Amino acid sequence: MGKKTFLHPDHVDAGARMVDFAGWEMPLHYGSQIEEHHQVRRDAGVFDVSHMTVVDFDGERAGEFLRHLLANDVGRLQTPGGALYTCMLNEAGGVIDDLIAYRLDDGSYRAVINSATTEHDVDWMRRHGEAFGVTVRPRDDLAILAVQGPQARDKAYGVFSAEAARRAAQLKPFQACRVGDWFISRTGYTGEDGFELIVPGAEARPLWGGLLGAKVKPCGLGARDTLRLEAGLNLYGQDMDEDVSPLESGLAWTVAWKPEERDFIGRQALERLRGRSDLRRFVGLVLEGRGVLRPHQTVHAPEGTGELTSGTFAPTLGKAIGLARIPAGDSDHVEVEVRGRRLPARVVKPPFVRQGKIKIDI
Repeated sequence: MGKKTFLHPDHVDAGARMVDFAGWEMPLHYGSQIEEHHQVRRDAGVFDVSHMTVVDFDGERAGEFLRHLLANDVGRLQTPGGALYTCMLNEAGGVIDDLIAYRLDDGSYRAVINSATTEHDVDWMRRHGEAFGVTVRPRDDLAILAVQGPQARDKAYGVFSAEAARRAAQLKPFQACRVGDWFISRTGYTGEDGFELIVPGAEARPLWGGLLGAKVKPCGLGARDTLRLEAGLNLYGQDMDEDVSPLESGLAWTVAWKPEERDFIGRQALERLRGRSDLRRFVGLVLEGRGVLRPHQTVHAPEGTGELTSGTFAPTLGKAIGLARIPAGDSDHVEVEVRGRRLPARVVKPPFVRQGKIKIDI
């Protein structure tokens, strides 16, 4: 097995099914993935996502560096505590990783990156940060717990210190605050409200225990995946990678084109792609009838063939859904090749579910 999480004994004691994920032992579920999914949609669940990597950027030119490194513009973060979702691109415009960047209260910056890409990401950041005199510091000492669901914030307040609860209650979506050694962010990966809590590793277990004591249920990676797909959120390595630009991954909105003089890495390649009529569409699919959607299944559209990038059974909808990259066009019905059969599917615009509400016609 890989590296243990900060909470490994607690996961085992709770009956979790553990899997090796990017070098970490992670809980896939604690008994029922579907029950955990519904728990987050209806109440509150907590995920151990300590396998993700916190990276701090130190140096007077850290903001200038990140404006060059990232496709979205951290210059938009005018006040401390602001958060920004963005892609980090290569020179060809492909996605090296997607991440959330934060502006901290001391003027420095922080990012949370994907576990499977950490080594490559950090090497890329350091290589480009040298010219700006920026120090790139992976924070292996920090754990991350995500408490998510319509009741998540209220239940979390009872576990926080009085000061942390007061500060957290003031946060709007995509804002964060630092309270002592804790970093509290009103973000998530489920389509529900809640917090992502970055704390010292030694404090992860008591925080986890406190949340469970507040009747927040433990949830694993399986429910996290079905929740994010219902919410129409991309998964790195499936929905985008270094060979695909954000313009063909449903992430054009994360590219800040203005100011025009900001020369971020990959901009010239995206400028050449921008406005092309043959760019592939990134769409949501709902299977009409019974069947199972999985990544890499072939999608047959009137304009040609494409590929399913993510697919699953959506517990909230009771239907099979997926994300797909298909040829340019305006078709609203396609066929997905499932075990040698072509099954009809409807093209929709994600998200499928947000804030507990179904956002598509079913």
